[in-house]
Amino acid sequence: MNYKLLIVLLLITSPLFSQQVNPNPWVMQTDSNAQVTYTNPIIPGFYSDPSVCRVGKDYYLITSTFEYFPGVPIFHSEDLINWEQIGHVIHRKNQIPKDLNIFAATLRHHDGVFYMITTNASAKGGNFYMTATNPKGPWSDPIWINVNGIDPDLFFDDDNRAYVITSTFELTEINIITGELIGEKRKVWNSTGGRYPEAPHIYKKDGFYYLVAAEGGTEEAHSVTIARSHNIWGPYIDNPSNPIAAHQHVAGMGKPIQGVGHADFVLAHNNSWWMVLHGYRSVAGYPPHHTLGRETCMVPVNWPKGAWPVVNGNGTVSENMTVPTLPLHPFKPKPSRINFKEELGLEWNYVQPFEDMNFELNKNKGTLTLIGSANRIGEESSPTFTGRRLTDIYFSATTRLNFDTKNDNEEAGMTLLNNNSHFDILVSSKNGKRYMVVKLQFGQTIYRSEEIALDPGFVDLKIEGNGPEFIFSYSQDGQNFKMVEKADARFLSTETVGGFTGVYVGLYATGNGKKSQTDATYEWFEYSGGVKYINAGF
Repeated sequence: MNYKLLIVLLLITSPLFSQQVNPNPWVMQTDSNAQVTYTNPIIPGFYSDPSVCRVGKDYYLITSTFEYFPGVPIFHSEDLINWEQIGHVIHRKNQIPKDLNIFAATLRHHDGVFYMITTNASAKGGNFYMTATNPKGPWSDPIWINVNGIDPDLFFDDDNRAYVITSTFELTEINIITGELIGEKRKVWNSTGGRYPEAPHIYKKDGFYYLVAAEGGTEEAHSVTIARSHNIWGPYIDNPSNPIAAHQHVAGMGKPIQGVGHADFVLAHNNSWWMVLHGYRSVAGYPPHHTLGRETCMVPVNWPKGAWPVVNGNGTVSENMTVPTLPLHPFKPKPSRINFKEELGLEWNYVQPFEDMNFELNKNKGTLTLIGSANRIGEESSPTFTGRRLTDIYFSATTRLNFDTKNDNEEAGMTLLNNNSHFDILVSSKNGKRYMVVKLQFGQTIYRSEEIALDPGFVDLKIEGNGPEFIFSYSQDGQNFKMVEKADARFLSTETVGGFTGVYVGLYATGNGKKSQTDATYEWFEYSGGVKYINAGF
């Protein structure tokens, strides 16, 4: 026997030799047999910059809202996975009468009082907090505080002293009753050097003060970093394993959810640790584009005594989570169709505090009537518009409109809106005759489809999404829809139109420079979404 040949064969077939490719130590193999316990995002759609707190066995969560009113939605959960909106923190027009631009907020509970602290980033804004004894409201008027930066955090120490820190990482003690600052402002950390450091939160655990932040900007390089100190005033020492959550590296680059960051920790009532943070799902290939905004996700955290927190094993966020959870307490799903026989749900918003005279809800008839103001859809000032977030990449939105206009300046319909750019399917008039048209406005560029003459009576308008495209169609018999136009979804993505929000679908009316004389009456609105996801396609 050729012993040399035998030795070669043994070497080739041995496990040590046959391992031709060094496995990537940062990529965890998927267990195809593991049971999916929940799916990210836990709150889909434009619900960004989440902050969470626990009171007993109840959990409360808020997100940023920018120009939309009511502002800062507040959710309740008993299991951290199923969430139901219970109100808004900014729910009265006189709390902040105009120029809303509400950035990231922090929610905390101390001695029976809920505190929400945030930034109104408008020209006349600043940092403020509001209080409530019931998270459903009512919430107080703003208490303004003299601190620079954005994304303020409120921390209560064991001795009941309260502190505020913002994106400048300047820490100051605060009189929580009056909002007055106590003593000096001291910069306690420089972050790890990532661009756009923001969203600080302070926690106390095992004798350490932990300071967590978001760095890298809220796009693909977004991340979560952390430092700690034995003294709240520092010095804070960086975690050598920073960032503790990110998809900017190999482990996260192929996942359907990208741009993860802006985190908040919560200790569950079973002593397990969790992190809420946001990320976005892409609707088109490479480079990725997202239309739904940054969405609230959640991952488990392993945080041993005296050690650094480890987020979901390797610092990534998966779509399908296969981890132990609290006992689940789901809420009853809402019907897909609303008939305007009751107040609009908490998911409905306006652009800035709205003019009541332009909206009339007739519960007896089950109709919502909009009276177009001079303001156009997409303008900074409040138009006659009400809508809800898109929460699904695959969706269908349909409404029935009665709008018998004879004035060429008037229009009403359904729109997709993101950062002042909008895609509309609308009814208007030319020379006294009604027509239907799809109008796509992207910045200063406007495209109009062929105008379609309408018969007398109602018009059903439909907008659908299949990921890369939006499809616009109409019907006048309530059954047979005719497609009018398709549009590339990338032209309403955040990467294209800018801003920090996501796409809304809603109802609007406008007189295009002067007040409308014709009412636009909607009989119902229906929204349904799928659960399909689109990979970014690396």
